[in-house]
Amino acid sequence: MYRNPLLSLLQQYSPVDTHEQTMTQETIDFVRANPNCFDRSLLVGHITGSAWICSPDRRQVLLIHHRKLDRWLQPGGHADGDPDVVAVALREAQEETGLTSLKLLSNAIFDVDIHEIPARKNVPAHLHYDIRFLFEADPAEPFGNSEEIRNIKWFSSENAEQQINEASILRMLRKKVH
Repeated sequence: MYRNPLLSLLQQYSPVDTHEQTMTQETIDFVRANPNCFDRSLLVGHITGSAWICSPDRRQVLLIHHRKLDRWLQPGGHADGDPDVVAVALREAQEETGLTSLKLLSNAIFDVDIHEIPARKNVPAHLHYDIRFLFEADPAEPFGNSEEIRNIKWFSSENAEQQINEASILRMLRKKVH
């Protein structure tokens, strides 16, 4: 079954707190209950893949200012039917940042988050079951352009903590990255 690799990754994952543990279990339940969980046509919600990108010295993280959501977030997006969420995270990070030096640091899940996406045009409000992976990139590499992105910026961990008020970003910042 094409959902088994994701289920296996989720079952091997060790959440950092009870909130993330609850979201991980809810994601497992969602994937088991929805054979089309990777398709955005599933209007209640769907699997997305994201990249937590850090600098080689681990002192900086790369965030994008998402145009539609008007928030600083990690790069990521829809699986669009692709059950390989690592590949989804890499593809989305490349599309949104233009970076070519992206290096996957682990095939293991780095973070799990469930968040609501507001209704827009003919798409109702729905949930993103976001599976995040750890990447590294060169901060000296220039960014590309994307219509989805208002801004791309490297933040020191301290600056990100002071300027970003997204619970999932703050949770990822607290995780030790080796």
